[in-house]
Amino acid sequence: MSSKPSKPDVRRRGLPLGGRLDRYVFFHFVQSYMTAMLLMTGLFMVIDMASNLDNYLETWEDGTTVPVTVLLKFYILNLPYLFLQVAPFVTLIAGMFTIAKMLKAREVTAVLSAGVSARRMLVPLFFCGAVLAIGMFFLREGLGMGVAQERDTLRYILEEQQFEESYEQLAVLEQSGGNVFMNNFAPRPEGGGPPRIEGLTSILRTDGRAAVTKYIRCDAEEAYWDKAAGTWQLKNGIRTIIDLDRGTERQPLAVLEGYEFTPELALTYKRAHEAPLELTFSEVQELMRRDPDDTSYQTLWHYHLTFPLANLILLLVGIPLMFNYERGKGSERIAIGGLLCVFYYAADFVFRTLGIKGQLSPLLSAWVPVLIFGAIGVMLYDSLKS
Repeated sequence: MSSKPSKPDVRRRGLPLGGRLDRYVFFHFVQSYMTAMLLMTGLFMVIDMASNLDNYLETWEDGTTVPVTVLLKFYILNLPYLFLQVAPFVTLIAGMFTIAKMLKAREVTAVLSAGVSARRMLVPLFFCGAVLAIGMFFLREGLGMGVAQERDTLRYILEEQQFEESYEQLAVLEQSGGNVFMNNFAPRPEGGGPPRIEGLTSILRTDGRAAVTKYIRCDAEEAYWDKAAGTWQLKNGIRTIIDLDRGTERQPLAVLEGYEFTPELALTYKRAHEAPLELTFSEVQELMRRDPDDTSYQTLWHYHLTFPLANLILLLVGIPLMFNYERGKGSERIAIGGLLCVFYYAADFVFRTLGIKGQLSPLLSAWVPVLIFGAIGVMLYDSLKS
């Protein structure tokens, strides 16, 4: 007498990674992520356009208006920056959309009835969260390779209503403790020439055995960047050597020497002053190398590591809440996720500001929100119904 074949017990064998269930959850997450990304990025773009578009379209002094191509190109290049602001929120909403769909179709109940735990079912979501966190980090780094400068140039044209990009009163700090001051810096002169500085002053100090005994000051009417040589060519340059023991000596100077100072570095310092959160990780590292005691750079260094982790942290906290509200409406669950994001972003902003202002350790200011919400997430995940 033959017996019926027994069904495989997934509790004992475990579910292999990359199987049908994983692909099914992954497919729904990708669909939800694309929808949430278009929704959130589009919303932020509309808000930005509502705030600035009228000013961008104002008539210039010569009676012309900004070319449409400049406006379109600016918003295209600005899209990745808008996305980076909301990327963790997009990940959370996508994860909650995915679970909401499965709960509505009673697929979660079917998975649990088949012997698969809820924790195992969520593996594809957390895998996607980890991949998105890494991708977010490298996307920011990639934007620093030309995109940031091009976007800033277009924004300058829109805001200042002129094509020649020019910045006043910039300063660059050298690792040796020296400083470079620029009255006016034009990274892209309208005629297509090399980057130009008008009114350059640099001060370099030479350390003696006990204290600083010599200062070297360089002044120039103008300076032009020689890309091939990697140096600044000076016009009417004068080097003044101030030696506390031997007196003062002046001599003409044609090339600025002894400085690791490039046009890109000047723009990095400008961005650090105006929009520090848009700096890349490598740019922050360079600024830290030049000024290791600046707590704002130390805070930003940790921030670039912790903010991408929000893709995982918010999933860890938000997804278990979906299972605790199975009888609620989908809109109520999404609202809870939105409120969760508000709390996390608020905590992240407050602690980051304290770190940048030097009122809290950079390490604590960047990692405390991650640790708090991460601990809450671990507790919720551990209590997940399975």
